[in-house]
Amino acid sequence: MQESLYTLVCIFKTLVMTRKILHNLFIFTTVLFFSLTSQAQDDIQTFKNFQFSFNRVSQAWMKCNDTLAKLFHKQGLKYPPQDIYVRSFKSNNEMEIWARDEDTAAYKLVKKYRVCALSGILGPKRLEGDHQVPEGFYFIEDFNPKSDFYLSLLINYPNYSDLILGDKNKPGGDIYIHGGCVTVGCLPLTDQFIQEFYVLCLNAKLNGQNYIPVHIFPTRFDRTGLNFLGKMYKDETEKHRFWVNLKAGYDYFERHRRILPVMYNPDGKYVF
Repeated sequence: MQESLYTLVCIFKTLVMTRKILHNLFIFTTVLFFSLTSQAQDDIQTFKNFQFSFNRVSQAWMKCNDTLAKLFHKQGLKYPPQDIYVRSFKSNNEMEIWARDEDTAAYKLVKKYRVCALSGILGPKRLEGDHQVPEGFYFIEDFNPKSDFYLSLLINYPNYSDLILGDKNKPGGDIYIHGGCVTVGCLPLTDQFIQEFYVLCLNAKLNGQNYIPVHIFPTRFDRTGLNFLGKMYKDETEKHRFWVNLKAGYDYFERHRRILPVMYNPDGKYVF
């Protein structure tokens, strides 16, 4: 009888201790969550203050923000946006802006911009100084409010695929979407369009979108585009294998108006 009572007392003490541990763990987790949230908010505010300390950014925002809001509202979309997607077609000199309000929703086309200059030929970038515009699946990595080309946004070239398939020592870098309408491997817009594009991406980041996807294709992979690639690059089998890989991501978006996570296999091939 005494042993049973002792066992019950031990169990009760263990339960009380476990409850205290769980309670303290809950308090710690809650404090950590609010601390990280507060830090993230502080980081965003610091980023915003830095960006708007430059006249080019503040003037672009005053000039373009209302126009962008009307454009989004016309498409039935919230503004500022929380999820935008950029895709560009080199041979068509086009850049498209898509957006959606919810993670589960399909993207809607908001606007097209004309890419006003292009260097190199169709095909991926593989080497520093080859003047090629990259092709593949990227995201915006940085905002430059003091660019030599008015305003600019850095994309994360080289990604893992580029590092595997490109030159191992000098794959290149510093690929931007920028103003100035000149290029040796970037995606240039006019100064007027880069103002609008920069404000749009800035508002998306300030609204919580840390990674804005940018997908760059050689052309639209429709019948016209495929015929063009087959005719003009018929003997370049390596490029065609790469384009078949890109086309899988392109086709998924065309069917569903959604994008897939960017993943790679050890050989640098995109996996969908």
